Amino acid sequence: MALAFVGTITSRWFVGRRGLVSGVLTAGGAAGQLVFLPLVSAIISGHGWRTASLVVSFAALAVVPLVVWMLRDRPQDIGLQPYGADPARPVPVPPRQSGAAVRAVRALLSAARTKPFWLLAGTFAICGASTNGLVGTHFVPAACDHGMPQTTAASLLAVIGVFDIAGTIASGWFTDRFDTRRLLAVYYALRGLSLIFLPMLFAATVQPPMLFFIIFYGLDWVATVPPTLALCRAHFGEDGPIVFGWVLASHQVGAALVAFLAGVVRDTFGSYDLAWYCSGALCAVAALMALVIRRRGAGPGTVGIAAPAAAA
Repeated sequence: MALAFVGTITSRWFVGRRGLVSGVLTAGGAAGQLVFLPLVSAIISGHGWRTASLVVSFAALAVVPLVVWMLRDRPQDIGLQPYGADPARPVPVPPRQSGAAVRAVRALLSAARTKPFWLLAGTFAICGASTNGLVGTHFVPAACDHGMPQTTAASLLAVIGVFDIAGTIASGWFTDRFDTRRLLAVYYALRGLSLIFLPMLFAATVQPPMLFFIIFYGLDWVATVPPTLALCRAHFGEDGPIVFGWVLASHQVGAALVAFLAGVVRDTFGSYDLAWYCSGALCAVAALMALVIRRRGAGPGTVGIAAPAAAA
C-alpha cells in the first residue's frame, strides 16, 4: 500500500530526480525492516506473537498524527512548485476530482488493453513472489531447518534491509540515467541467480557464506520499484501512479500465491530447495519480460513527461 503512495508523491512533488526520490522513499520500508524484524522476533520469543502484533499496530497508529499534521497533498498547497519545475512555466494545480474509485477503474480498463501493463504486472508479480512471498515468509523457517537459531535468522533478514537501503537508493539514481527496462532485467537476473545458490549456502557447514547471499540479495530486494514506477509513468502519463497501484496489486497476488506454495513444497518434500530453484527460474522469466517492454518516454531511462498510453 505504501508503495502506491510513493508513485503519487513523486509525481506531484517532483519533476526532476523522480527516480532517486522514489528510491529513497522505497528504502524507508527497508529501514523499518531493519528496526522491526529483530525487535519483533525478540518479542515473539519472550512474550508471544500477540504482544508482537500489538507493538507493531501501536507503532503504525503513532504515525497517523504526523501524517495529518505535516503532510500536504501538493506543493502548491503551501505556495511551492514541484522540485525541478521550470520557474518560468509554473505547474498548474489540477482541479480536485471526485469519484477516485471510478477513475482508478477507468485507468485499469485503459491500461489493461496494452501489452506493457501486463508485462509490468507479470514482472511485479514475480517480484512479490521472490521477495515477500518466499524470502520474507520462509527464510527464517528454512534457516531453522538447517539448525540456525530463529533470532539469528531474523537478524540476517533484517541485515538484508541494510543493503536494501543502499541498493534501492542506487536504483533510483540509475533510473534517472539508464534504460529502465534493462535495469529491471539485470535486477531480476541477479535475484534469480542468488536464489538458485541459496540452498547450497544453507547446506554449508560454516555460516559466513550466507553473508554473500545477504549482501547480494539485499542490494536487489526492492530495487525493482523505481524503474517499474518510471515505466508506468512513461507509458501511462498522468495515470501512471494509479496504474502502478494496480501493478502493485499483482505484486501482492504473487507474494500470497508463492507464500502458500512454498509451504506446500516444504510439507511435501521436507525441504524448501524446490521453491528456491523455481523462484530463481521465475526471476529469469521476469528478466526476459522486462526486455520485451517497448521503450517509450524522454531521456535514456524512459523517464520524463510521457504521453497517455495507447493500445499496444
